[in-house]
Amino acid sequence: MADNGGTEGAARVADVLLAFLDGPRSLGVSAIARELDLSKAVVHRILQTLVQRGLLTADAGTREYRLGPAAAALGARALRGLDLRKVALPVLRSLQEVTGETTTVSARVPGGRVYLDQVESRQEIKMTVEIGRRFPLHAGSSSTCILAFLPDDEIGAVLGGPLDLLTDRTIADAGDLRRRIEEIRHRGHACSDGERQAGAGSVAAPIFGFDGSVLGAISVCGPAARVDAAARDRFVPFLISAADRISRDMGWRGGLPATKGRVSA
Repeated sequence: MADNGGTEGAARVADVLLAFLDGPRSLGVSAIARELDLSKAVVHRILQTLVQRGLLTADAGTREYRLGPAAAALGARALRGLDLRKVALPVLRSLQEVTGETTTVSARVPGGRVYLDQVESRQEIKMTVEIGRRFPLHAGSSSTCILAFLPDDEIGAVLGGPLDLLTDRTIADAGDLRRRIEEIRHRGHACSDGERQAGAGSVAAPIFGFDGSVLGAISVCGPAARVDAAARDRFVPFLISAADRISRDMGWRGGLPATKGRVSA
């Protein structure tokens, strides 16, 4: 019984920390309590403990909290230890050279995906991404090409959940998204024209682990006026080759894993 209580308490602490992955950079007690369906008293106690450990900092003026130096150190240490990031970085550099645009690598995480790293375009007007922030799987090229190669039950969970409009071009209909997934499975890459971020164009390809499970994605992205449909088509061969190289370095035999032709409803 004590063990169950300890596990529940640890889960609450973890959930409070994870709340800072999405949305505003700072959060108050009430906002966290509503999001996690916890009492304000419980949330306040957890926040005080995390502040004492340096994982959060408190702003006396706004009475809000944000991630602290210890959380930043943990994040940096985790990034240094991620094999996917290490393997992908030299490939991203080469891909940036050949395309001239920003290249990124993302990893699948519970509830979405996060950018692990990027190699920025050398052009004056360019796109950059926010490292470490969690993004949903239904919008954008990196997200949807990860989504397309997840197991059907996980895809179903995403399709059955909220499909929020991030821009006026986000696909927010489950049926339309299901058809998009089938297309990505067939082509082996995904394109986006302002679906996640207005004014941005991108194309992405999935990265697989030794067992064929999708680990993440790499993308080429930039201003939509420059990374238009014609540019994305030019980038695809380079992108597919780069993604395949990373997947092989992660232990995969190469190519796309076998998937069913249609996504189950």
